[in-house]
Amino acid sequence: MFKKSKICTGVLVAMGGWAMTAPAMAQQQLERIEVTGSRIKSISLEGTSPVAVIGEKEIKTDGVRNVESLLNNLPQVFADQGGNVVNGSTGTATVNLRGLGADRTLVLVNGRRLPLGSPTNTAADLNQIPAALIKRVEVLTGGASAVYGSDAVAGVVNFIMNDKFQGVQFDVNHSFFNHGQQGTAGVADLVAGRAATNAKEFQVPGDKSADGKSTDISLLIGSNFADNKGNATLFFSYKKDDALLQSERDFSACTVSSGAAGFACGGSGTNATGRITNLTTGRVYTNGDTSGTARIFANATDQYNFGPINHYQRPSERYGFNASANYELTDTAKVYGEFSFHDDLTVAQIAPGGAFGSVHTANFDNPLLSASWKAALGLVNPGDSTDYVLQRRNVEGGGRQSEFRNTSFRGVVGVKGEIGKWSYDAFAIRAKVIYSQNENNYFLSPRIDRAMDVVNVNGVATCASVVNGSDPSCVPYNPWLLGGVTAAQLNYLQTPGFRKGTTNLAVEGASLSSDLGEYGIRMPGAKNGVGVAFGLEHRRDELALSTDPATAAGELSGSGGPTKGLAGKTTVNDVFGEVRVPILEGKPMAELLSVNGSYRHSEYGTGTSTNTYGVGGEWAPVKAVKFRGSYQQAVRAPNVVELFQAQGNNLYDNDADPCAGATPTASLAACARTGVTPAQYGTIQDSPAGQYNYLAGGNPNLKPETAKSTTFGVVLTPMRDLSVTVDYFDIKVKDTISNIDPTTTLAKCLENGDPIFCSLITRDRLGTLWLLPQASIVGTNLNLGSTRTSGFDFGLNYGHRIGAYGSLGLSFVGTLLKKLETEEIKGQGTYDCVGLYGPNKCGSPNPEWRHKMRGTWASPWGFDLSVTWRYLSKVTLQTASDNPLLKGTVNAVERDLAAQNYLDLAGSWKVTKGLTLSGGINNLLDKDPPITSQLATGAGNGNTYPSVYDALGRKIFLSATYKF
Repeated sequence: MFKKSKICTGVLVAMGGWAMTAPAMAQQQLERIEVTGSRIKSISLEGTSPVAVIGEKEIKTDGVRNVESLLNNLPQVFADQGGNVVNGSTGTATVNLRGLGADRTLVLVNGRRLPLGSPTNTAADLNQIPAALIKRVEVLTGGASAVYGSDAVAGVVNFIMNDKFQGVQFDVNHSFFNHGQQGTAGVADLVAGRAATNAKEFQVPGDKSADGKSTDISLLIGSNFADNKGNATLFFSYKKDDALLQSERDFSACTVSSGAAGFACGGSGTNATGRITNLTTGRVYTNGDTSGTARIFANATDQYNFGPINHYQRPSERYGFNASANYELTDTAKVYGEFSFHDDLTVAQIAPGGAFGSVHTANFDNPLLSASWKAALGLVNPGDSTDYVLQRRNVEGGGRQSEFRNTSFRGVVGVKGEIGKWSYDAFAIRAKVIYSQNENNYFLSPRIDRAMDVVNVNGVATCASVVNGSDPSCVPYNPWLLGGVTAAQLNYLQTPGFRKGTTNLAVEGASLSSDLGEYGIRMPGAKNGVGVAFGLEHRRDELALSTDPATAAGELSGSGGPTKGLAGKTTVNDVFGEVRVPILEGKPMAELLSVNGSYRHSEYGTGTSTNTYGVGGEWAPVKAVKFRGSYQQAVRAPNVVELFQAQGNNLYDNDADPCAGATPTASLAACARTGVTPAQYGTIQDSPAGQYNYLAGGNPNLKPETAKSTTFGVVLTPMRDLSVTVDYFDIKVKDTISNIDPTTTLAKCLENGDPIFCSLITRDRLGTLWLLPQASIVGTNLNLGSTRTSGFDFGLNYGHRIGAYGSLGLSFVGTLLKKLETEEIKGQGTYDCVGLYGPNKCGSPNPEWRHKMRGTWASPWGFDLSVTWRYLSKVTLQTASDNPLLKGTVNAVERDLAAQNYLDLAGSWKVTKGLTLSGGINNLLDKDPPITSQLATGAGNGNTYPSVYDALGRKIFLSATYKF
């Protein structure tokens, strides 16, 4: 019969376990188990690399049902894709260990891989993992490619699922946000000030008693069968999140800009009433009334407040089903299987699209033009014409929406057992993600051109394309008066875009492991034998993406450029091995001394091969003190998108084009290097959104990234119920796959005219870097530079019994970040983002210090109470750095984002043997987030970074669990 491997609930390095539980478990027989970071089964629950553990109780206490939010509470984890990401959303949720990127973090479920998250974002999608089914999460720091293969550069996140359940368990969880508007950074006053002259666009919201609601329901059923030789477990889940708009919070009721005087409520010149620029005179007009009166455009009264309609929390709906089963065929063979299905639908909404600066020709005979507009455009006589720039929001059609649907299937079958003194495990994985992204409420750029080219046919406004027969369906667009846009015009101009595709994963693997002590192979001073494991694995990742013609051509106005289809696959064949050698055990000054090593050889279908390895050791001079350390060489092979993505324009953020505006900040000579002509200098229109085109795409000649990681630390257990850990980590990645930052390219060209950089810049015929599709800065994928991070992790767990009143527990985990360096291009300088934030370079805030401390009282009456303190240190805007690669303009109002302290309160009550009620409040004091205008695309939203800070107020959650 098989032994049941049990993880001690008193794991001293676990975040969620209490040290006081260890003695009870110590009375049980500890059996050899496999923990994250090694395939060799061991009695020891701690390896040579630090592993943080989030237990099932910790998950319930945190009150979060989105897995990415659960992980973001760990100091080792940096913000990435999640439910608060809107502009730049991929519809997935990802984890980013150590700030090295989600693609450098390997995600496992029960020790095995997930498929690529989607055809547009290859990092594993955490939405495929239901929080209610998680038994524990093991987070391994540092490279582990020799054990797990490619991608395990920053570390490994291994989700252990509750797949051997007995009974029936029903869970329901409901949460909502409660927020009192507090006027953070004076934004509410700014909104009120703008409302005095533009009340339609600027409104201050009132207090919110309950919004952003989320409901999660699950059913878990499991039973043993065949005289306990087998178990089958089924899990059903449903989750729904309500939308929450930026208009619902005073600090996001307008999108702020900053200056020497502080924050101001910004707005877009692409507005609801139209902004028409006469290219002959340079004068800018808008509509004054429903009769078509043209008047001079004024920022104070006419700008569009584009922030409020954006989602702060995306609406989503998710269905899930998981099944697992195992059965002992014989004393030497157990078959097992897993199956999961998840369907996730979410919508990301941003401000309405429309015409964002398209150039057209106005003719005197256009019957839509009033006398006022003809005068404004200088159309005096029949036959007169002039060019103008049109900017107008499609407010009639509503916000631009990206509807993401990811449907995933994953199956695992395998057989494992023991033959003699050897354990074996052979398995196969098949997984698939079906992806769709529908783009709604977008104008089609060519149709804007045709709808604005209007002629007079017997007194009727008619598209010229109807007259010449090139587009008989064309309907003239009428932005020339308030209320002039009709449903027929929208039906013609608006067109849905789509992207759809699949990712597929196929893995076959087998491994053997043994304690060679059973053969007498052990070191003279050791009690345990030499442990070995080795095996082989084949993996194939496939990806396919198709788009509609308009999306492929970049013709959806305001969509960020072309997105073309792609198809490709990568394959790899691995052989690997591990060895663990106890040298001394139970000796003076050597309670334990052991070393281990691992090696993997990989052959990729691209013709590349890699060798990765790891060595480690641990030394416990006495039982209360143990030193540990490891050195790993890891790799990350380029994924399908990086290799084969079609090239096309994307968007990047910049404060301004130095060559744009009436008074450019760069000289004519410098701007000429970037393609500006003398006639264009001083007349180029800058991007009102601060977003510009860059050409991105794949490169089939990429080689794997390589990484070297070092960890060493100490584990102290001076008392039975106390453990303290301190670990140092240092990870350096070379040959990083990235593109040259477009801001770097532009700055280098302006600075010295380096032809390497200047040749990458193309301006459109109007001289801009954003307005027309031909404008771009080349930034395709290359093996360019390096990145490095280092720091210290601290952990503490303490438990203390208080007699008849139960027990107290204290847990603490913190990270001191010492380095977060990036060398974008080899030899071009390095910058360090520790304690910094900002678009393009440092991205989301990177606090130097983060911690999470929790105190818990477990009463003897079935009631538990926990208080948690979360802390993030101050961060500074990257442009305040002295590093010339970062240094730039700094406005005092957003130079620093203050340190943040959050208090959480949670409790649970075991009402009956089967019923448990729990609830809590996260961000108990309803702290507002720090405010800034310097937002990185994707991570930033609503004037802050909601994946880093608690942006929506206090979160109140209630749940009930009934088991029978």
